[in-house]
Amino acid sequence: MISNFWLDTRRPHWERLEILVKQCGNAGTKNLSRSDLRELGLLYRQVAADLSILRQDATGSNYSRHLNQLLGRAHSIIYMGKRTSLRSLFHFFAADWPALVRRMAHYLAVTTAVFLLCAMAGVLLTLHNPDFSLQVLGPQMIDSIERHEMWTNSIVAMKPLASGAIMTNNIAVCFMTFAMGITAGLGTLYMIAFNGLLIGVVGAACGTHGMSLSLWSFVCGHGSLEIPAIFLSGAAGLRIATGLLFPGSLTRRESIRLAGSEAVQLELGCIPLLIVAGLFEGFFSPLAINPMLKFAVGAALFSALLLWISFGGRAIRSVILNEVKDPYSTQTSSASNQ
Repeated sequence: MISNFWLDTRRPHWERLEILVKQCGNAGTKNLSRSDLRELGLLYRQVAADLSILRQDATGSNYSRHLNQLLGRAHSIIYMGKRTSLRSLFHFFAADWPALVRRMAHYLAVTTAVFLLCAMAGVLLTLHNPDFSLQVLGPQMIDSIERHEMWTNSIVAMKPLASGAIMTNNIAVCFMTFAMGITAGLGTLYMIAFNGLLIGVVGAACGTHGMSLSLWSFVCGHGSLEIPAIFLSGAAGLRIATGLLFPGSLTRRESIRLAGSEAVQLELGCIPLLIVAGLFEGFFSPLAINPMLKFAVGAALFSALLLWISFGGRAIRSVILNEVKDPYSTQTSSASNQ
């Protein structure tokens, strides 16, 4: 349990970091002296360590929410003027983005649940009323399913062109899902719900015509990355919506700025997923090969994504926290043991 003594010794550091963040204003680090810059960097790491301790104790939830917002504002100030390099880009994808996804897990859970519920609704509606699939998919696609022909066969004849079109379409869908967060999240939820309903209808229609294996062996390769990218884009949209609707202790402008920064970073991490998914959808998914091989490749891609999100940045973060030399480190350890 976090002790009052520990809170009293750490609170001045939090307040000092908040003062420096406010001092930066819209001009960023230009308003800080050299000594202030060094202090900002040190306080950022110290407060990150404090937040890690608070998250381990349920009694520190109110403090952890405040520090999370404060660190988000400080992060934007520290890195907004940083020149992009290959090293910083690698660090973003290897450490920063996976850590951000883990922090956004509750938004990700919402988008996943909405997608799955609507997919189940699409299955039930199609099984109950076969004409429903005709209204959703259109007569051309239904005719193809009734002939037991995959509508994706045309991709094989024009792989490079099809792959480029697929990437463009997937990125456009994900970006729209993300950007619709500005509608208080309603547009984002609609996009997630529609995509879930669509895949449920397609799955049920193919299943009733004995084409389940053809469908899912086609989808599993690229879908193992494409569908999570849609969920993540939805999470980014919901992050914008909560920043707009629930500013908390921040001004609405600061809340939207922080939410927008985190949402944009989350969405940027989806781009490589969509590029790889587009390549697989154009060149691998339509191949006439053993379906089990396709399922194995899809499982391998999804497992790699889970490992990336689950462990990316954890080792780097622990090294950074261990480097924090702070006169209250002994008090921090004793507080965490109480």
